[in-house]
Amino acid sequence: MRQVAAGLDQPLRSDEHALGAPTAPVTLVLYGDYESGACGRAHGNVRRALAEYGDRLLFVYRHFPVTQVHPHSQQAAEAAEAAGSQGLFWQMHERLLANQASLDAGCLVEYACDLGLDTHRFLRELAGHVHIERICEDMLGGRRSGVEAAPAFFINGEPFAEGAQAGDALLVAVGRAMP
Repeated sequence: MRQVAAGLDQPLRSDEHALGAPTAPVTLVLYGDYESGACGRAHGNVRRALAEYGDRLLFVYRHFPVTQVHPHSQQAAEAAEAAGSQGLFWQMHERLLANQASLDAGCLVEYACDLGLDTHRFLRELAGHVHIERICEDMLGGRRSGVEAAPAFFINGEPFAEGAQAGDALLVAVGRAMP
């Protein structure tokens, strides 16, 4: 949860996974790993911030699977992207975070079926690693920004060092960033 860089190295892209108004005065970027318990806890903090600040907050999710510790995290990130290619990134995102202990291939297919995805397309994209470049781009940008582990937060481009332990501190920091 430690960031050493002065700020976010990778600028926001037009294809970001984002919730909230693009014109929001505060942007919260999270580098996350679907298999990380700390990321699961951080997700609750993000949901609280989104509920509290509404359209005044833009939330951006970027992938940072730590495969050395979480062997299913890369495939889970690919599953989120494959769902995203069918317009259901956020639904899969929620499903993965709600089921962090069940991220093997069979479970991912079950989630895809439950969400009504075209499972043949989903499986082709997973097998072909169609979305690996996107995930690697997120990870590289995270590393250039000093991210060493997930979760890693940035508020308006500046690192927020408390990560999953943030709790109310994240809400306070987001509130302080509001104009």
